[in-house]
Amino acid sequence: VQLVESGGGLVQAGGSLRLSCAASGRTFSIYYMGWFRQAPGKEREFVAAINWSVGLTYYADSVKGRFTISRDNAKNTVYLQMNSLHPEDTAVYYCPAKESPLPTVRWTAYGYWGQGSQVTVSS
Repeated sequence: VQLVESGGGLVQAGGSLRLSCAASGRTFSIYYMGWFRQAPGKEREFVAAINWSVGLTYYADSVKGRFTISRDNAKNTVYLQMNSLHPEDTAVYYCPAKESPLPTVRWTAYGYWGQGSQVTVSS
């Protein structure tokens, strides 16, 4: 599975961005796709995940109500709509995919990763 992300950038606090992640290759094997982020000097942290077939979604408490994960199965693409952005949302955002059917917030459970997309929120 190959994952290509797009849509990062610089935005002011309170603004919005949408990240996209296009999957190719063995997409039939994907159960979950997600978004993780990593700020400088911090651990990689779970942001959101979505079940590829039925669309069940999971969110970190820190983004619940502000971020929305969605997918377009026809385009093999997952999105992360980020609203009401805070400076603390600044990080490199990664899109991973996993082939096992259990949802998890552990980044080590995801076997395929995109290249990362920088999101910077200015105060």
